[in-house]
Amino acid sequence: MKATLAVPLLTTTLVLGSLAAVRAADFNGLNSGLENLYRTSKAQSRSISPENFTGEKGKAGMATEGTGKNAALGLGQTWKVSPSVRIKAGTTFTLGEIVGPGCIQQIWMTPTGNWRTSIIRFFWDDEAEPSIECPVGDFFACGWGKYCQINSLAVCVNPGSAFNCYWQMPFRKKARITLENIDAKDMVLYYQINYSLAKVPSDAGYLHAQFRRESPLKSKGAYTILDGVKGQGQYVGTYLAWEVHSPGWWGEGEIKFFMDGDKEFPTICGTGTEDYFCGSYNFENRETKKYQTFSTPYTGLAQVLPPDKIYEVGQRFGLYRWHVTDPVRFEKDLKVTIQALGWKEGGRYLQLDDDIASTAFWYQKEPHAKFPALPSKEALQFK
Repeated sequence: MKATLAVPLLTTTLVLGSLAAVRAADFNGLNSGLENLYRTSKAQSRSISPENFTGEKGKAGMATEGTGKNAALGLGQTWKVSPSVRIKAGTTFTLGEIVGPGCIQQIWMTPTGNWRTSIIRFFWDDEAEPSIECPVGDFFACGWGKYCQINSLAVCVNPGSAFNCYWQMPFRKKARITLENIDAKDMVLYYQINYSLAKVPSDAGYLHAQFRRESPLKSKGAYTILDGVKGQGQYVGTYLAWEVHSPGWWGEGEIKFFMDGDKEFPTICGTGTEDYFCGSYNFENRETKKYQTFSTPYTGLAQVLPPDKIYEVGQRFGLYRWHVTDPVRFEKDLKVTIQALGWKEGGRYLQLDDDIASTAFWYQKEPHAKFPALPSKEALQFK
């Protein structure tokens, strides 16, 4: 019997209750949760890296040319001859091309250079338009070009600049991953893509991720995280890189999910920005009177720049919220917005004019609607 993918989302022993309805037969293949780890499977484990660009069985460590050739002089083949690649300025490099069916289960990489001008794209099943298109730093919840440790289930960022992704990415025919370097300088990339080949169930969705940025906001107090999604699926994550342009607290705004025909009013409405990211009262440490950073499996205010200030113009924040146990499900369409809202004198709300970049993550059935054009190189970068 062929192995099958268990579910299109991350699972751990922490969320066993939410999986009670899943058929026992589905836990026989690619799922990597602890509750399924003991089960044997016919899924085939493979890995792509500069030491095996194709991921073929028995073909790793064979390089005779590569970035480590000089270091391996006198040692020869199998001795770390090709540990990385150099991606020249203005070029696109194909990190991997996999013939399925199967599922990408983990990605590790250490990109040098400008993380905002390195664009990662994923194409599923020979599609012409990418399902994932995002600056590499924002995809890994590090949108400000500076190292920030992330301790979450979906993304981990570890010293010194090790990006790790654990979103499960099923595909049926083919997966193609590229990295475009639109910077003026070459970059060096060490990377590894770990995946399994196995049958994918009929109800498995494809991972999508879309980047947007407005600087300043086109409409004061209003920012669109995601729009134009058509089809059936579930929204599973938000990353925001937020720079404030007004003094004082900036996070009173509500997040809203418009789904399946919602127009003026959404089906889901939050109570405040810090509330959506599972914090409270301005993320403020009552003793230090400063912002309190945190990074947990599902949520985090992982980055505050500069870290020793509070309520000042120009401060930058990195926030993530993964809907691992509470995916937002939609049948026909989805739009996600968040308000940029602060306070003014007299206890009144103030619509803000901030710099916000977002990355939205969701699973859906293909085909997907075409993404809006990625901002220009100049518009991508922060000052």
